[in-house]
Amino acid sequence: MRLTSFTDYGLRILMRMAAEPGRGFSTAELADSFGLSRHHLTKIVQSLTRAGYLSTRRGAGGGAMLARAADEIRLGAVIRLLEEGQPLVECFAADGGACTIDSQCRLKTRLRHAEAAFLADMDRSTLADVALELR
Repeated sequence: MRLTSFTDYGLRILMRMAAEPGRGFSTAELADSFGLSRHHLTKIVQSLTRAGYLSTRRGAGGGAMLARAADEIRLGAVIRLLEEGQPLVECFAADGGACTIDSQCRLKTRLRHAEAAFLADMDRSTLADVALELR
């Protein structure tokens, strides 16, 4: 399974924040540390905030920070959120895609099982399990 860069960076952001859970991070600081555009990072932070994984505060001492404990955040749930609308293969799209062998395909079921197994495995891990260690 391949994750979008949106999800990849979302997980990295959470891993970084889990290393210092009470600290606020500015979008500029995070964007610089990951070599990412501030605009793209802001979209990721907004998604994570809307879902309740992050909270944000304006002003001095503000920024984005974890809204709940890292050991309460399941990686599978974060991946489902950030990958929403990104089907594993074309035929998994809401409109079914344009696959010409869909009615005869025996691969689709196996792919659905593999995707479910991947997410189930990720559900067994929390953000605390993968938090970055500061040196």
